[in-house]
Amino acid sequence: MIKKTFSSDVGSLPNNPAIEADLQYFIKKLQSADISSLVIATFSEFYRQFRSGKQGLVPESAITPLHPQELRSLNNLSVYSKHGEEALPHTVVIKLNGGLGTTMGCNGPKSLIEVKNGLHFLDITARQLDSFSRKTGTTPPLILMNSYNTDKESLEALQTYSDLPDSLPRSFLQNRFPRIDAETMLPVTWPDAPRNEWNPPGHGDIYTALTDSGLLKLLLEHKFRYAFISNSDNLGATLDTALLGYLSEESPGFLMEVTARTPMDRKGGHIARFKGGNLILRESIQCPENDQRYFQDIYRHRFFNTNNIWIDLAALDNLIASSEGTFRLPLLCNKKFIDATAPHSPLVYQLESAMGSALSVFPAAAAVSVPRSRFLPVKTCEELLLLRSDFYSVTDDFRIVPFSGSPEKTPEITLDSRYFGTVDQIDRRFGKGIPSLTHCGKFTVEGDVYFGSGCSITGAVTIVNRTDAPYTIPDDTALSEDLQIGN
Repeated sequence: MIKKTFSSDVGSLPNNPAIEADLQYFIKKLQSADISSLVIATFSEFYRQFRSGKQGLVPESAITPLHPQELRSLNNLSVYSKHGEEALPHTVVIKLNGGLGTTMGCNGPKSLIEVKNGLHFLDITARQLDSFSRKTGTTPPLILMNSYNTDKESLEALQTYSDLPDSLPRSFLQNRFPRIDAETMLPVTWPDAPRNEWNPPGHGDIYTALTDSGLLKLLLEHKFRYAFISNSDNLGATLDTALLGYLSEESPGFLMEVTARTPMDRKGGHIARFKGGNLILRESIQCPENDQRYFQDIYRHRFFNTNNIWIDLAALDNLIASSEGTFRLPLLCNKKFIDATAPHSPLVYQLESAMGSALSVFPAAAAVSVPRSRFLPVKTCEELLLLRSDFYSVTDDFRIVPFSGSPEKTPEITLDSRYFGTVDQIDRRFGKGIPSLTHCGKFTVEGDVYFGSGCSITGAVTIVNRTDAPYTIPDDTALSEDLQIGN
């Protein structure tokens, strides 16, 4: 893990004495936690915006939908592959790996959840890179942006792969911001669980963390010019020489992979264009309530962010230098309970930013339309089940490919969260094997149900257990119509 070395002044303060007086409480809290002055400056800028009523809202009237003809398609970028191969020795792979699997009932790093053939996310990522290296003769370094909660275990897991290059640190740490008491607008206190007083600043923190850790400078000194960044739970995000070549030859500075929205993505961040201006990523919390109908219209706003990002590190360094050491992204403001398990606990605000928001910061930033196969996130137990099932297979070079090669026909899975809401519950109820889903269109389970071995689901099937006792689907059951247990 690389240690933080950056130091800078907090910066000049605007003329609002009340806000500045409250801000001092946050600065003291940050300083007492040994948070660097760059992070303090970044938080302070966000806090001033927040208290001034600038919460990053982007109304529909400020943007225009993006037409498909405005985007280049990965299918038409093969001409850039040769340039991408030439840029490979100057490229690093960064995985956003700060998340715990708490929403899926796990306590450790999410990237260490088993997903396929006994392998976890980091296993498959490391093997994808190894296969890529053997194919191209170049080994791009793998670096994790970890949190304090994931760093130790994740690095221990990667020790298995001794062939990963050691010329650079294996990880750097994301930062943390103090949460804001919704009533007092001061730092919240929660003695029962002090860690709940803090929040990760969103994956947009990567730009500050790269600078603050000294890693950006180190990468440039070692002649690394490009970075491919993606979520550790997206196994579809593999190195692609055509995309890398497009970045190196066309010099957009920042390149976002986008894919067509489906009804399942209607709440995901979409891209658009400021009227007469740059591209923009708009997240749901940036959309005013009365514009949500436009936000969720997948035929109006057709593309969403996969969070697969390609960056020219020299361009990033220049942008940071021009803004006096900080990287100014649009503010995202989330309102949450301080204890997610206690809905009557105090409400807090947490200030965040999105990595993809840099789309509107880099002057020449571009977006490229990519196949759905490059976006295979696992945010829920339903997505984990599908990835573990026979609908997806692992190739010899450890790519994850869908049945029949058509990820556009992904089955829609809905599981009762009371019985299938955690990884342990999934493991128990599908302990004898996951039903075949290669010919499944929709799979819904309500109630307490276990599955025997060798089962299959064809078409749209709903299983409902209305009794208080668990029900087990017998071995080798082929379901092509709904099944109801009890009255």
